[in-house]
Parts: sequence; structure tokens; C-alpha cells
Amino acid sequence: MHDGDVVVIGGGYAGVRLAKRLDGAARVTLVDRKEVFFHRIAALRAGVHRAWTLTPFIPYDRLLRNGRVAVGKAVRIDTIERQVVLATGERLPYDVVVIATGADYPEPARFVGGTSEEAAKSFAGHQRNIAGAHHVLVVGGGPSGVELSAEIRLARPDARVTLAHSGPALLDATGSARAGRKARAWLEAHDVEVRLDSFMSPGNDFGTFRDSRGTVIDADLSFWATGTTPNTLWLRLAGHGDWLNATGHVKVDRALRAGGQQDVFAVGDVNDVSELKLTPVATAQADLAAWNIRAYLQSSGKHRKEPRSYRPAHRTPLIVPFGPADGVTMVPVPGGETAVLGGRTSTLAKAKTLMTPYMRRQLGYTAA
Repeated sequence: MHDGDVVVIGGGYAGVRLAKRLDGAARVTLVDRKEVFFHRIAALRAGVHRAWTLTPFIPYDRLLRNGRVAVGKAVRIDTIERQVVLATGERLPYDVVVIATGADYPEPARFVGGTSEEAAKSFAGHQRNIAGAHHVLVVGGGPSGVELSAEIRLARPDARVTLAHSGPALLDATGSARAGRKARAWLEAHDVEVRLDSFMSPGNDFGTFRDSRGTVIDADLSFWATGTTPNTLWLRLAGHGDWLNATGHVKVDRALRAGGQQDVFAVGDVNDVSELKLTPVATAQADLAAWNIRAYLQSSGKHRKEPRSYRPAHRTPLIVPFGPADGVTMVPVPGGETAVLGGRTSTLAKAKTLMTPYMRRQLGYTAA
């Protein structure tokens, strides 16, 4: 039974999950500018290790049994005609549209170009640069910065590696001081120089960087793991700037509806829900939005079901790998505390495979 047209804009973790959830209940069209799913969790290792170059790319062709994937770029949501307009001029009619365009990450955790071949070339370029570098500077001591520093150190034990963080402790945004200490201890035990309270900016000379105290660091290669930018510029250019908050995130209500519209939803990194932007959070939002969309499509008038409200996950498990065989896992426990688990748990849960078998199964492929 197919009750209406649902257009999902964006094929990241939230978009894929929601499209799959609705595939049997509506005519689903997933719109993405890439011809493959980009498993971003594996991207940092792919930017360092040649054997992982192609791992982040999983085809969409087995995701939907009834719906379809349209490769293209959405440029406008026409709320009058109820159509999504693609850059090619194609118009996709909708009964419900979902904005799941995610956020843009710094390289190497970014899909560069328009095809998997172009993105793979970008990964290969980073691998060559890391292989030839004498001193690598990573800026940002959050989960991505710590993970990338560890990957680089394990790949280049002979190079100098520096991690500079503007905060007073690594992983400070997670709220777990113990996890931050564990990360710092691992890095320093592997001869990574950790610089805290060190806000970095490019120096006056090429290959130099200066912190807020004026200290100059020479590095022939740098990576900035200092945050993300929501992919919503297209909405502003299309006249929907009023849907966005000051940081460019889509404003949503408790049912994850956007722009004051009953038939427009926004899920994942792109919306303004106040919580850590993690994959489990994105999939939880997708699940709730899928329920609300089905309720919207399958009932009407006095029989319309009330939408469910999303409860932000202020405390959620988080795993930060230190390469394929170590890491730190943070698990919330009753009483507001966080349990910090070590290498074995982190390796089994994420570090070894970076959840690649799981995501391959989600897209209809075998784990291998």
C-alpha cells in the first residue's frame, strides 16, 4: 500500500534510514548528488590508509525495493506546487518532503567532487601527502581530531604529529573528563604532541601556524577538524532563509517538522535539535520522522493521528577509535554519570571495522 509521494533530499545516515523505513508505505524518491552512499565514519581512515580508499562508498542500488534513487542536486522546494526542483530542471511532486542534506565536514572526512572516482582520488592524495610529510598538524581535539591524529601516528610512526586544541582538555564537548584524559594518555604514549588551550590560525609564512599566545609551529601538512557547516545554503538561495536559524540549521518543531509546514520535515545534522550530531542520533530522528510521516499520510480530518515528539538525546554512547585496535567508549549510566570503557570494547564495537559491515547490510549488501 503506497499512500503518497515522499521525497527525501539527502542520502546520508538519516536520509537512508528514513527512505528505507518508508519504502513500503509510500512512493519514495531519495535525492542525492552522489551515486553512492558515503560512509563517513570510515572516511578518516580512508584518507590515511590505501587499503581503505574505496571502503566508504556503498552503492544505493539495493537500498529501496519499491522506491527509487534520483542522482541530482535539489535547488528548491516549491511549497505552492508541492514539488522539489532539481538542478537539471526535473520536478518531483511530493506529499511530504524531508530535508536530510546533513553537514559539510573538513577533509578528509568529506566527499570531494561529484563521483566516487573523484572522491577516491582525493583520498589517495591525502594518503600521499601523509606518507611524505615530516610534521603533520591536526587542529581540533574533538572526536574527529583525536581519531585522525591516531590514524596518522600509526601510519607514520617516524613523522612528527601535533594535535592542537583550543579547549582545556581533549574531547571536552563530550562532558567526560576521564575519556579526554584517556585519549591524551594514548596520544602522548605514541609520541603525539598534544597542545591544549591552543587556538590556531595560519601564520605569516607558508607552512607556519600561530596559536593565540603567539607561538609559531612549522608543519608541512595540516588538517582542521574544527566543526561542521550545515548544508542549507541552497535553502537560503531558494528563498527559505526564514526556515533557518543563525547558524544555518533548519528550525524544527518537536515533531521534526520544518518551516512551519505540516508536510516538510528535517532530520539529522541539518536541523537545530540541540544534541551531539552523531549517527545514532540521526537514525533515531529518522525513525521518529518516519512514524510521523506515515501518520500524516494515512489519516485525515478528525481521524488524523497526533505526531510523536522527539526527545533530544543529551546523553548518548560515543566511541572514539585510536586506530583499528584501541579506543575509548563513553556510555551514559543512570545518575548522570558516564562509564568509560577501553580498548577491547571500542575495538569490537567500532574501531576495527568502523561499522562498515553494518552499513553495507543497511544498504542491502553483504557485510564483506
